[in-house]
Amino acid sequence: MKYSTAHIRVHQFSALHAGTRLIVTGAVHGSEISGTRGIERVLAELDSGELSVVRGSLTLVPVTNPLAYSKGERNGDRNLNRNLQPSEQPQDNEDRVANVLCPLLSQHDVLLDLHSFRAQGEPFAMIGPANNTGDLEPVRHAELEQAMALRLGPRRIVEGWLSTYAVGVQQRLARTRPTERSELFSTHPSYGVGTTEYMRTTGGYAITLECGQHADPAAPDVAYRAIRNTLAHLGLVDEAPPPARTDIEFLRLSEVIDRHHADDQFTRAWSSYDHVAQGDVIGLRHDGTEVRAPRDGYIVFPDANAKAGNEWFYFAHPSTRAIT
Repeated sequence: MKYSTAHIRVHQFSALHAGTRLIVTGAVHGSEISGTRGIERVLAELDSGELSVVRGSLTLVPVTNPLAYSKGERNGDRNLNRNLQPSEQPQDNEDRVANVLCPLLSQHDVLLDLHSFRAQGEPFAMIGPANNTGDLEPVRHAELEQAMALRLGPRRIVEGWLSTYAVGVQQRLARTRPTERSELFSTHPSYGVGTTEYMRTTGGYAITLECGQHADPAAPDVAYRAIRNTLAHLGLVDEAPPPARTDIEFLRLSEVIDRHHADDQFTRAWSSYDHVAQGDVIGLRHDGTEVRAPRDGYIVFPDANAKAGNEWFYFAHPSTRAIT
């Protein structure tokens, strides 16, 4: 299926009976196409009549960032999933996409955002924090988010994205000269806000599902199964709701480590959720300084090709929060 860079294709199915308003997005990053393929499979079933939305509404956006998708790259002009907000004076492709996407998100109750990742590793879901009224990321529906995450399919669930990134931004600011900050978009206080974080500001709830490695042939099926499970769980279709997984591994992101220099190198080819022990050497800075694991835990989103000044990898450990 071809996707024009001049518009965003949106497919909407509105049932004649009230229910939850669900939106599913793919290719927020253009090189992450497993969500697109999973959405297209569900669309084919809806078009053929094999599947019907009987309550609420379903909105499917196979390609959220058409320019990035056409390039086969993560970004069009920049990362759409950072500093996501409407703009009165859009400056680039992602600003223009945001001006369509943000109002669309606000019309829904639930978002399932489908992604994939560069390094090897198994699929996982990312959820928001516990219910809170704080300034960083207030949440009202944590229990609904958890229940949905338990039924998507993958066994691993991760929390702590925005709070961890906020600390990373402060560290980035501390080592950046004031004259350089205007050149580094990643020092913006809202840089960590993406689709799910924006969705929560509208009063809804949201999950990012990382469906596997970009090129994993099983990743589109992970996306497809997650959509179908979500439809049944939320009651949009007349199917038995899926049971909650009971073998969950629940982790918390606790630190983001930036690549400071183009010559910073990993000690080996890390995969997401490789286990490390406290003190293990993960990488070497360009001056020979060792980057060591702060405690026993896991490496997440290692990016050997990260640009200097941007996130190199994340560190996670088991969460102490109860999830039910």
